[in-house]
Amino acid sequence: MKTKKLLFLLGVGASLLTIPAVAEETDARAIMEKVDARDEGDTLEQDMMMVLIDKNGKERTRDIKSYAKDFGEDSHKTMFFKSPSDVKNTAFLTYDYDDSVKDDDQWLYLPALKKVKRIPSTDKSSSFMGSDFSYFDMTDRDLEDYDFKLLKETQVRGHDAWMIESTPRNQEIIDESGYEKTIAIVRKDNYMVVRAINFMSSGKKKYLDIKKIREESGIWLIDEMTMTTKKGKRTLHKTILSFDNVTLNGKIDDGVFTTRRLEKGL
Repeated sequence: MKTKKLLFLLGVGASLLTIPAVAEETDARAIMEKVDARDEGDTLEQDMMMVLIDKNGKERTRDIKSYAKDFGEDSHKTMFFKSPSDVKNTAFLTYDYDDSVKDDDQWLYLPALKKVKRIPSTDKSSSFMGSDFSYFDMTDRDLEDYDFKLLKETQVRGHDAWMIESTPRNQEIIDESGYEKTIAIVRKDNYMVVRAINFMSSGKKKYLDIKKIREESGIWLIDEMTMTTKKGKRTLHKTILSFDNVTLNGKIDDGVFTTRRLEKGL
């Protein structure tokens, strides 16, 4: 009798201890679902300026034209590099699938080879065009691949926010992304990830900071963002992306999002 009562009490105690953790995980997941569902418009056309800054402060710039369009639940994105001469006419295409079972597709057109190269999943953790962004960073993360934990409430630039940790559920996701975990700062008013720390398998960290955003027709757009790679406190490299001449929900021909168009260029 005493043994049964003791086991019962231990069971109740254990369940009470786990309830906050489960609730915390559920809350974090619910927040990230709203981040994922945030309206980004049906189409987006914009000019991009990519600035690459090495550890000595030396800068290189790349001028890019980008297009994005929703195709039902999926989204397609194309980027055309306009300058400088060493990357001119390089083009990049991504098919971001909503189906968690289906791997996203990516292709890169290299004008020197006059060839479209498909990016295999084993290469997605590598640098995208010499930047601090990887090929993996160029697609949306599948929520089904991660466990989420609400770490705390915080503020960023005067706005209330949540700090959420996401951890890959298996080694395959770690190998593909190159990240062992990510800590993201999500603004409460618009469900935007405005800062993040990506913990890399190599021991380095990549710091995302979305510095300038604005609202247009109820949709939040990014004007400037940075990604900085560090080892300890030492900055190894930094990439600044700025956006201009933005057209939201305009008409974009479906043909822009084909490998044939990559070869043809702008």
